[in-house]
Amino acid sequence: MRIVESFLTRNPCYAAGRKITVKGLMLHSVGCPQPRASAFVRSWDSPAHGGSCVHGFIDGEDGTVYQTLPWNHRGWHCGSGNRGSGNNTHIGVEMCESACIRYTAGSNFTCLDVDAARAVAERTYRAAVGLFAMLCGKYGLDPLEDGVVISHREGCARGIASNHGDPEHLWGQLGMGYTMDGFRREVRAAMEGVASGVDGCMRIMGKAVATAGQMAAYVRARNPGVVQSVLDMIPLYLSEGEAEGVRGDIAFAQSCLETGNFTFSGSAVAPLQNNFCGMGVTGKGMRGNSFGTPLLGIRAQVQHLKAYASRKGLVKECVDPRFRYVERGCAEYVEWLGQKENPAGKGWAAGAGYGEKILAILEGILGMAGGEPSASGAGGWYRVRKSWADAGSQKGAFKELGNAKECADGNPGYLVFDWNGNVVYGKADGGGMTDAACPFMVWVWVADLNIREGAGTDTPRTGRYTGKGCFTIVQVKAGAGSDAGWGKLKSGAGWIALDFCEKI
Repeated sequence: MRIVESFLTRNPCYAAGRKITVKGLMLHSVGCPQPRASAFVRSWDSPAHGGSCVHGFIDGEDGTVYQTLPWNHRGWHCGSGNRGSGNNTHIGVEMCESACIRYTAGSNFTCLDVDAARAVAERTYRAAVGLFAMLCGKYGLDPLEDGVVISHREGCARGIASNHGDPEHLWGQLGMGYTMDGFRREVRAAMEGVASGVDGCMRIMGKAVATAGQMAAYVRARNPGVVQSVLDMIPLYLSEGEAEGVRGDIAFAQSCLETGNFTFSGSAVAPLQNNFCGMGVTGKGMRGNSFGTPLLGIRAQVQHLKAYASRKGLVKECVDPRFRYVERGCAEYVEWLGQKENPAGKGWAAGAGYGEKILAILEGILGMAGGEPSASGAGGWYRVRKSWADAGSQKGAFKELGNAKECADGNPGYLVFDWNGNVVYGKADGGGMTDAACPFMVWVWVADLNIREGAGTDTPRTGRYTGKGCFTIVQVKAGAGSDAGWGKLKSGAGWIALDFCEKI
C-alpha cells in the first residue's frame, strides 16, 4: 500500500480545521466513472468546493491512497441521518470506479467492460483492506466491533449518514461477491498479520513455476508404478491452469495429495471417476463427483481453485458442479485452503494444515531437476521462523533469499533458515536488522521527525526534519533510541528512526 499526502488545503473543510476523536472508518465509492484519484484531488482542492471533503481517495489504476485530510480532521463525507452524523466520528475514504461504468438512475449503472471494471474494484478493495488495517491499528480500533468499520450504506441504515448505497451497489452489480462482513474480516486478518503477511503466502492465481518434466519426475519417484495415462495428463494441469490464470503446478500438487500420488491408496475417489481432487467428498464414505474424461476432471478442479482464489469470471464454460457453492475469493493463498487456517473460516478442506501439505508437495516437485531429486540444493526453500524447531511460528517459505529476508525484516525476532535448517539471515533478539531488504518506501506520520547524521540518538541532529510524507530508505541499521531501527534517506540528508514510519 502506497500513501501520498495530497491535502486539500484550499477546501473549506480543511480550512475549518475541526478535529474529531476517531471512533470508526467509513468506506465509500465515488459513484462516477473516474478511476484516477488525482482528478478528484485537483477538482476538490478549491474554495468553491464547499459541499464535501473526504480523508482519502484510492486510485483505481494502481491502488495508491491519496490522503486529502489529516486523519483526525472532521471530514464532510457522509452527510447526516436521524441520529446525527458520522462526520463527527468516522474517517471517510472513497474508492475510485472504472471508466467503463455508465450510471443510469440513482445507483444503477451499465458497464461497457465488466472484466475491466472488476479489476478496478478488486484493486481498490485490496488497497482499502490495507489502509483500514493500518488506521485501525493507529487508533486502537477493532474492525469487528459493531459500528467501527461501516459502508456509507450501513451508515445510512444506522441514521448517521445520507441515503447512499455505496459501495455495496458497485460490488453487487459487478457480481464481485464482496460484502462488508467479508471486508471487516479481511481487515482484522491484515491487522493480525495474516493478510498483511501475504509476502509469506503463496498465491493460487498466477503462472506455474514447475515444469511438466518436474511434475512427472516427482510422481515417478513416489509412485514407481504410475501408469502412463497419468503422466500423459500432466500437461493438462498446465494448459487448463494457464487458461484460467490458476497455477497448474499447485493444482497438480493438490491432486498428488488427494490421490496418494495417483496410487489412490486411502483416497476417497477411484481412478475411473476422473476426480483427482476429492471434489464432492463432503462427508465420510462419500465418493464425490465423477467426470467423463481426465480433461474435464482437471478443468473442474482448476475452476474450483479459481472460485476460491479469485472473483474473476471463468474463461471456459463451467464444468465444476460445486462452483456456485464457493464464496468467491475467500482463499487467495494456498495456505488458506484449509478451513482451520483460513481467516474467514472458509476453505477447501476441514483437515488441519491442508494448504501446508500441498506446499510441501510443491516443494518436492520444484526440487526435481532433470528427472531426479536435486542434490545441489537448487530448488530449496528458505523458511522464516523464530526457530527451526518451531514450525508453527513460520511466516512463509520462499524460493528467493531476498524475499525471505524482507519477510524477516518485517517480523523482528524471526530468522531465515535454508532447506537444511541453517540460519542464513536475521537476529533472534528482536533488535534492528543490519541488512534490510532495501530500498523501500515509508510513510512518516509525524511532522517533526528529526534527521540525524548517523543511526542512533547518540549521533548529532542535522537540524532538519522530514515533515509528513513518503521517503525512500536505502539502508537500515540498529542504533540507540529506536526499536524498529534507523533508516538512511535516499536523499542523503541523514538517518531517521523507523518507529515513526509505516512501510509502504
